[in-house]
Amino acid sequence: MSQGVKRMFLISSSKVHGCKPLEFIKPQLVEALEGKPYLLFIPFARAGGLTHDQYTDKVRGFLQDLDINITVKGIHEFDDMKQALKEAKILFTGGGNTFLLLNQLYKYDLIQTIQDVVNSGSCFYMGASAGSNITGISVQNTNDMPIIHPPSFESLNLVNFNINPHYIDADPNSKHKGETREDRINEFHVLNSIPVFGIREGAWLEVVGDKITLRGEYKGRLFQQGKEPQEIETGSDVSFINKIVENVTVSAKLANAQKHMIQN
Repeated sequence: MSQGVKRMFLISSSKVHGCKPLEFIKPQLVEALEGKPYLLFIPFARAGGLTHDQYTDKVRGFLQDLDINITVKGIHEFDDMKQALKEAKILFTGGGNTFLLLNQLYKYDLIQTIQDVVNSGSCFYMGASAGSNITGISVQNTNDMPIIHPPSFESLNLVNFNINPHYIDADPNSKHKGETREDRINEFHVLNSIPVFGIREGAWLEVVGDKITLRGEYKGRLFQQGKEPQEIETGSDVSFINKIVENVTVSAKLANAQKHMIQN
């Protein structure tokens, strides 16, 4: 496996109001795809209930609509998915249901292989929505319904915090009185110390080696246990978030959460 610099785009959503899918990140996408023989796509989140083939075809269409000419291969088309990952130069994991996506990665035993190829720098990783959600320590800050129970909430841990994609601010004029996104993240932090970074639609995190930068049109929002949420300007270096918590397993964090819950 070739050694290089770890590179990732962790995108809030492939779709942004007023744009074609992925159009808002087209210049960066074109640069990332340059010189790559094909794009390996993971369709396991099955956005909108699409089949793996339908979803892969849809991504092909997205790129064609942007005049980006590159072959797209679905990972499900390979007999040996691990080998497909090892040979890929760029990997895109699409959005949809995070629980289903993570379950399939466990089912096919792909977690470690993805970690290896991305951390080594041999494969550029792009995720949108659920595909970004799984790059955190756990998927506990997804917005999705738990339609299936994966073996664990532990995910790829390619960044040492959790991600909340599609982050949206509460509308004070809305007649909807359900929980806000901030409410739900605060509930998470009653029992968990993992930082959560909310990425608004139209923004993404760019990872180059150990450096993480917020890109796009909108600010991000950082949540930490016991602290007020912090607005992060676009263009900011947010590498410091990786160092907020020690790199211990989410299992240990969950055990501590259970202990806290029993005591309280």
